[in-house]
Amino acid sequence: MPTEVTGLVTAAKAGDRAAFDELVKVTYAETYTLALRLTNNEEDARDVVQEAYLRAYRGLKKFRGDAQFSTWLYRITANCAATQMGRTIRHRHEDLDDQTQLFDERPEADPEGRADNALLRDRVTSALGHLPPRLRAVVVLRDVYDLPHEEIAQELGITEAAAKVRLHRARKQLRERLFPMRGEEEARAV
Repeated sequence: MPTEVTGLVTAAKAGDRAAFDELVKVTYAETYTLALRLTNNEEDARDVVQEAYLRAYRGLKKFRGDAQFSTWLYRITANCAATQMGRTIRHRHEDLDDQTQLFDERPEADPEGRADNALLRDRVTSALGHLPPRLRAVVVLRDVYDLPHEEIAQELGITEAAAKVRLHRARKQLRERLFPMRGEEEARAV
C-alpha cells in the first residue's frame, strides 16, 4: 500500500485529479477514524475530513515527502479538528452503537470475548468523550497514532512540555474514570 500511495501522490502532485480521488479512497477510513476520535462527534468528524482533504488538495504541491503522506494528512486532520473544536463549544453525547463498525472485530472471536471487548471499547470511548478537547487531542495523537511529543506539540501549537503535561493529565483522568478507587464510583453516581 505505501508504494501505491507514493505513486498516487506523485501523480496527484502532477495534476492528476483521478489520482487524488483514489488517494482519498485509500486514506478515507483512517482519516475519518482520527477525526471521529478527536471530535467525538460524527457530524463534526465528517466536516473535519472534508476540510482536511480540501487543505491537502490545495497544499499537495508543498508536500515534500519528508514524512509519509498518511502522517502529513494526519497532521492536517488534527489541525482541522482543533479548529473545529474551537468553533464548536457544544458538548454532544450520542450513543455509540452506530459507530461499532469502525472498530476491528474478528468474527472468529467467541461471543463472550466480543461482548467483553465491545464493553471495554464503549467504556474507553466514553471516557475519551468526557475529556476536554485539548486533552483528548493529545492522548489520541500519542496513544492511538503514536506521534512523538515533539510532533504533537507542533500540531497543536503548544510547547513539548505542555504536550507532556496534557498527556499526563489526560491519562490520569482516563485512569480515574476507567478504574475508580473504591467509593469514587458511588460518589460520581450521586
